[in-house]
Amino acid sequence: MSVIVWAIIGYLLGSVPFGIVITRALGLGDLRQIGSGNIGATNVLRTGNKPAALATLLLDTFKGAIAVILARHFGGDLAAQTAALASFAGHCFPIWLGFKGGKGVATFLGTVLALAWPAFLLTGATWLVVAGIGRRSSLAGLICAASAPIWMWAIGAPYAITTTFMAVLIFYRHKENITRLLDGSEPKIGKK
Repeated sequence: MSVIVWAIIGYLLGSVPFGIVITRALGLGDLRQIGSGNIGATNVLRTGNKPAALATLLLDTFKGAIAVILARHFGGDLAAQTAALASFAGHCFPIWLGFKGGKGVATFLGTVLALAWPAFLLTGATWLVVAGIGRRSSLAGLICAASAPIWMWAIGAPYAITTTFMAVLIFYRHKENITRLLDGSEPKIGKK
C-alpha cells in the first residue's frame, strides 16, 4: 500500500476520541465540559473514574501503536513513520470533533512503542519519574516528549526526527499548561 493510504489509515485510527466514547458510555457526561475540556486520560481522571481514565490511556496509546504496527507490516518503515505522524495528528485534530482534539501524549507514546520499544521503555520511565516527583501530568508529558528523540538517538533507532516533529506539536498543544506551570497554577494529577 502506498504511504498516502497509510497516512489516511493512521489518521482515522488516531482520530477515534476514546475519552469521549468511554465517558459517554459510562454516563459521565461530555468530557469537553469537564475539567480542562481535553479528551485525554488526564481529564477523564478528573471525573473521578480511575478505570475510565486507565481505559482511555490504554486505548489512546494502542491506537498509535496499532497504526504503526500495521503500516510497518504491510508497507515498510516509511509507511510506519507516516502512520505514526498521521495517527498522532488524528488524535490532536480529529475530524469527528471539528479538528479539536487532545494533546497527544498517550498516542505519541503508542507510536514510540511501536517504532522502537526500548525507546518507549526509557520515555515511559521518564514520564513516571517526572510525574512521581512533580505530580503534574503536563510537565511529565512535556519532558517525556522532549526526551523521546534523545532516547531514539541513544539506542540508534532512526526515528529521532519523526519523534521530534511530534514532540514539537506536543509543546505547542501544551502552551496553556506551560503558562500555568510557570505561574504555579497547574493542577496536580488526580485533582478534580
